[in-house]
Amino acid sequence: MTLPKNTRIKNYSLKVKNLDEMSEFYEHMLGLNISAQTGNEISFSVNGKENHLLKLTGDKDAAYNSEHHPGLYHIALIFPDRESLAKEFLHLFNKGLKFRGFSDHLVSEAIYLEDPEGNGIELYVDKPRNEWKWRMGEVEMSTLPLDLTVLTDTIKDRNEEFTGTDPRMEIGHIHLQVSNLDKAKKFYHEILGMDITSSSYNGALFFSAGGYHHHIGANIWHSKNSPPLPDNSTGLKEFTINIPGKNVIDEIIAGADKHGLVIDKEKNVIRDFDNNKIILSL
Repeated sequence: MTLPKNTRIKNYSLKVKNLDEMSEFYEHMLGLNISAQTGNEISFSVNGKENHLLKLTGDKDAAYNSEHHPGLYHIALIFPDRESLAKEFLHLFNKGLKFRGFSDHLVSEAIYLEDPEGNGIELYVDKPRNEWKWRMGEVEMSTLPLDLTVLTDTIKDRNEEFTGTDPRMEIGHIHLQVSNLDKAKKFYHEILGMDITSSSYNGALFFSAGGYHHHIGANIWHSKNSPPLPDNSTGLKEFTINIPGKNVIDEIIAGADKHGLVIDKEKNVIRDFDNNKIILSL
């Protein structure tokens, strides 16, 4: 089975303990716009109008997630060019945000941070595809220091007021903590149908569709052999993969069913071997 080239991560959802604080962060720090708000749920998009990119579900009784459970390692938001990423970085820097790191991955340039409840976020821009190097079907990636001046020198007006994140920003990939790499390979490669694009990182695998460097990352750095995230924990609730092809989705659902995974055929929902909830949408 080959996934369509325009397969992508569409949106994701988090359970949070302090809905007001988290909403404040994503709206006023990250620069997203509220697109819907009902009861204990708030949805965000880049312009406040289109389908949501992120949904927060508040639960004051939730327990804070341990970093040792499978679940979200980080969500990765891709910017259309260096200048738009640099403007986001400068806004966050001026707000006094503490960053987790800055990396040149050979295929991309990335800035790392986390929200108030410890959910990881990567902000990145891809390098031109003709600069990506492939060998034996896998793309060369690394974690090198990032020279931030390469980004900030692209800003034409540093005094320009920040009015929100770039409206062209979207989810580029999602990186998961998993309990077992063999199981991750079986699910994301064999059942879901993504290609393995990198196996060179110790304790991690990367998967994609359509020749992208990765749509899914999976690592066992903090979560090896750990049980699934408890239902009452903060953290990742679900994420949606957009797969334009009903026959492909039907084939994935059938494959998950054969492996005894939890599925909902009516809603096109499957759960991977770590109980992460994944919605497959057209």
